[in-house]
Amino acid sequence: MPAFAPVDEQLAYIKKGASEIIREADLRAKLEKSRASGKPLRVKLGMDPTAPDLHLGHTVVLRKLKHFQDLGHTVIFLIGDFTGMIGDPTGRSVTRPPLSPEQIAQNAETYKAQVFKILDPEKTVIDFNRRWFAKFTADDFIRLAAKYTVSQMLEREDFHKRFLEEKPIAVHELLYPLAQGYDSVALEADVELGGTDQKFNLLVGRELQRAYGQEAQVVLTTPILEGLDGVQKMSKSLGNAIGIHEPPLEMYGKIMSISDDMMWRYYELLTDVQMDEIERMKQEAHPMQAKKDLARRIVTDFHSAETAAKAGEDWGKLRKREMSPETIPDDIEEVRIAFDKIRASDSPAVGSDRIVSIRLDRLLVLSGLADSATDAGRKLKASSVELLRQDGVRGEVYTAPHLAITNYSFPMRLVLRVGKKTKRTIIER
Repeated sequence: MPAFAPVDEQLAYIKKGASEIIREADLRAKLEKSRASGKPLRVKLGMDPTAPDLHLGHTVVLRKLKHFQDLGHTVIFLIGDFTGMIGDPTGRSVTRPPLSPEQIAQNAETYKAQVFKILDPEKTVIDFNRRWFAKFTADDFIRLAAKYTVSQMLEREDFHKRFLEEKPIAVHELLYPLAQGYDSVALEADVELGGTDQKFNLLVGRELQRAYGQEAQVVLTTPILEGLDGVQKMSKSLGNAIGIHEPPLEMYGKIMSISDDMMWRYYELLTDVQMDEIERMKQEAHPMQAKKDLARRIVTDFHSAETAAKAGEDWGKLRKREMSPETIPDDIEEVRIAFDKIRASDSPAVGSDRIVSIRLDRLLVLSGLADSATDAGRKLKASSVELLRQDGVRGEVYTAPHLAITNYSFPMRLVLRVGKKTKRTIIER
């Protein structure tokens, strides 16, 4: 009999990064029953093989499936080789073109290889919904269709919108939620996972289980991950995605390009680090080091620890080269600023010591690299500010508003980089 962790401990791990649980009380009851009986829950995640490659956005819900696996439950990765023939209408304003059986079979094979980057292949049940739908008769489909009404289907946002706009809704699209819902009946799922955009389909499964005399599954949704821009959802078509098959250095560099705020969201949704540890890191860790650790973790997941370490070293070398004085063009814009305008209040008087302290946030505003002190503070906090001394000292990323300069002499020549903008500042006495 497997030994399951206490229910509260399981719930804390399951709720990490979850968007909604319908209903949490039901999940607690199922976990308590599972722990008492020693029987693991059956946790289902279905994906239609409509594209050959996955990106990190797809792995958010896969990682939640892994969390159930970590806790000792039975996880089922269901490949929708039948539903893929219909095409999920979720979020679509027009009917999705159906894929051929050959395309679906080819994509299904690549999916199996990719999901095992996260899931344990020895503990994962891989299934295909054609296994039961191939045996469905016309009578079976009529009985299934009788379980749901057209008015219930039109409550779905994308169907409702298309109906009001008098855009076509093909009959086979109405069958999709029913087919996905019946998967839960066929597998006798205790829990089904999906993105927030799948909520309607998941709830249909909950209703169909009741209609077929089963206990209703718990629905757990996960957020849609934002891409590298931090605004739009991760998508290859939008050019803001990180593919799980990308080379280690490319993957590492893309992760290092995200903002500090987005970094913590990636920690929550793309790693197994517990929330209390993430909160501790927010308080204690330097943002740059925390981001390097995030990049190392993610590259390790999809490649190996060795390649992740090498990617970190190579990225550091490239960064030094990019920030070296030799890479700074001679014709960049030059700005002259009086020292008194940027001198920090706690800086020693000029000449009294060989160290001065300047306000980087003010320097950014006066050099035209920030719109205001608030904007400058935000850019510093996001690790977007790079400063390179013209005396050959290599560049550094700064997040603190003050910068101490030792062994100074006037005029001080500094180069500031914020994003793609680079300016030479000459600080005069």
